[in-house]
Amino acid sequence: MAEKPWIEINCDMGEGFGRWKMGPDEQLMQYIDVANVACGFHAGDPSTMVRTVRLAKEYGVRVGAHPGMPDLLGFGRRRMAIAPEDMYAMVLYQVGALTGVLAAEGVPLNHVKPHGELYFYIQRDAAIRDAVLRAVHTFNVPIYGLPTKHMVEDCQRVGVKLIPEFYTDIDYNDKGELVPVAESIPVTPDLIKERIHLFASKGQAKTKTGNLVDIPVDRQGFSVCIHSDLPGAVENAAIASEAVKAERAEAFHA
Repeated sequence: MAEKPWIEINCDMGEGFGRWKMGPDEQLMQYIDVANVACGFHAGDPSTMVRTVRLAKEYGVRVGAHPGMPDLLGFGRRRMAIAPEDMYAMVLYQVGALTGVLAAEGVPLNHVKPHGELYFYIQRDAAIRDAVLRAVHTFNVPIYGLPTKHMVEDCQRVGVKLIPEFYTDIDYNDKGELVPVAESIPVTPDLIKERIHLFASKGQAKTKTGNLVDIPVDRQGFSVCIHSDLPGAVENAAIASEAVKAERAEAFHA
């Protein structure tokens, strides 16, 4: 029997550090299905991780690990050259830390989603991709990411399930690739709603240059990402939630 179509919303959370707070996590939780919790390298700290997991548990939101580059100052969005085995160890370390917090709170680890530059690093570097996937395989959970040809093939080889993502608050280029946050245009709630409908109905995105491009994400099931650190995050999440509910209803009645 074929799997029913599904759409969910995931959001990066717990990305403060000590007394420094990043996103409006408390306000966002009501609009999302999945939280990607920072694990201390690009953002987050032990107390923030515990608070975020407890908040997600309160709202019935599934929790995954959000490991990043060892770059607090740059919020994990700067390029760094890291040896593959060091990267393997870093991902094990970060996901392991969150897994301990989850165990204490009686919450299962749902997935792993690389953050920022690490998300792009695994797309362009085969050795880093292999290292990250081997680390994720240890925890027997899926990885969230872009379903490019090499990512799909390597996930199958290593034995890690890939959950495909579609992005609404950052841009795609004319090749159907993601544009980094710093190079994307600011979004509005209406633009987010338009992007979700365009992708869900036609499998396309409007690029930064105004062209329509096919996005290699299986519309049978995908996760919509919302960034908690961008301006208007709560409004973005609220309209994304409305749009996803509408597309769910359309999919189930098709």
